[in-house]
Amino acid sequence: MRLTTKGRFAVTAMVDLAVCGGKEPVTLASISERQKISLSYLEQLFGKLRRHKIVESVRGPGGGYFLARPSATISVADIILAVDEPVDATKCGGKGDCLDEQQCITHDLWMGLNKALYNYLAAVNLQQLVDQSKPGAGTAPVEIHKRSAKPELASA
Repeated sequence: MRLTTKGRFAVTAMVDLAVCGGKEPVTLASISERQKISLSYLEQLFGKLRRHKIVESVRGPGGGYFLARPSATISVADIILAVDEPVDATKCGGKGDCLDEQQCITHDLWMGLNKALYNYLAAVNLQQLVDQSKPGAGTAPVEIHKRSAKPELASA
């Protein structure tokens, strides 16, 4: 299974937007410069994010993008799905016709992995990534503790 550049860049750009956003919209040019992501690629990604109501845009001088809802309510899964990024470990795209129109013997294994990955990405929200990116926060990975089922930042 792979998570392609499209999903990675979308999440990175959204964290940047959440960190740098505030009272003024953030331009894609500024995100492009800070994150070293092509401006034309960002335009494509943000068009999809806008259609999924994850970001809103303001046109004209002083325009740009801002979050359409609070960062704590936007999951990483929301972002990845909005940019049409498939998160699928199966050979058949989850359809069950892996091998000559039949389900392969490891289909359930890969479907379980898909579900676990989706649940993990759905449990991590943009605000957690923003908090993690702050100076002094370290780069500890986001962890899901079995008791709470909510992701928390790992202690350094």
